[in-house]
Amino acid sequence: MELFVVHAKSGKELASFSVNESTTIGDIKKQYERKNAKYYPDRQSYRVDPRGKMLKDEDRVGNLSFSTKNTLYFKDLGPQVGWTTVFLTEYAGPLVIYLIFYARPALIYGKLADTPKPMVVNIAAACWSFHYAKRLLETVFVHRFSHATMPIMNIFRNSSYYWGFAALVAYFVNHPLYTTPSYGDLQIYSGLGLFAFSELGNLSIHLAFKRLRPAGSKVRKIPYPCGNPFTQLFSFVSCPNYTYEVLAWVGFSVMTQCLPAALFTICGFYQMTVWAIGKHKNYRKEFPNYPKGRKSIVPFLI
Repeated sequence: MELFVVHAKSGKELASFSVNESTTIGDIKKQYERKNAKYYPDRQSYRVDPRGKMLKDEDRVGNLSFSTKNTLYFKDLGPQVGWTTVFLTEYAGPLVIYLIFYARPALIYGKLADTPKPMVVNIAAACWSFHYAKRLLETVFVHRFSHATMPIMNIFRNSSYYWGFAALVAYFVNHPLYTTPSYGDLQIYSGLGLFAFSELGNLSIHLAFKRLRPAGSKVRKIPYPCGNPFTQLFSFVSCPNYTYEVLAWVGFSVMTQCLPAALFTICGFYQMTVWAIGKHKNYRKEFPNYPKGRKSIVPFLI
């Protein structure tokens, strides 16, 4: 059969291919790249309807329900960059920026930098460094991405968010005039305990997700609790990695009693809630037997 590729917005015919029912969208992407090398596979998106859902690479032509006979609608996703590159850029920046404020305060605060650092400032630097070093290591050794790339402009948007908040939080926590928490050691170590607990929980969930997806595949499975007690949160929410992440920053905010850290936590919670709700909806659509009692990110609430 002959398959036509049409631009989703203009309706202009871009190409046609001879295909059969077993031809996949991934195969079509490779054929289109041979006609126009600018559009490598990760940059291409196809739909059976101009406003429909993007088709997966493994979808076969014989299983598609075309809105227009034998016609696929093409959309250019723009220049792409690998997820690993994006994450390494996003997470290396906050680590370096925070440590500049902490280790070289004279560059930022001038003569005021001679003021001795309170103990909590040293603990905060250790926690911040641990978090982003952990993220960098997880990006290289743990995470398995369902999509190889993302639009290159996202690297600038995401980096602005992480790098900007790193500078804001670091400026105030490491400031020579910073005041220690109101409730002293009790508040500091309570916040530190919550931070450490949540970081371990977050790592446990990421390792659980890794086991669900064999290397080099795009397999999706329903996550369930395992022998690790931190994974019991899967019984209540679809994205416990986000739950633990938010709790870690709550702990950091309590420990430092720093308003910018609390603002970072609130903004992060909002964004992760949006992501979690989207992933929760996808789970329920994809798996008819998905546990009905689960929420997205906050047990029993959201």
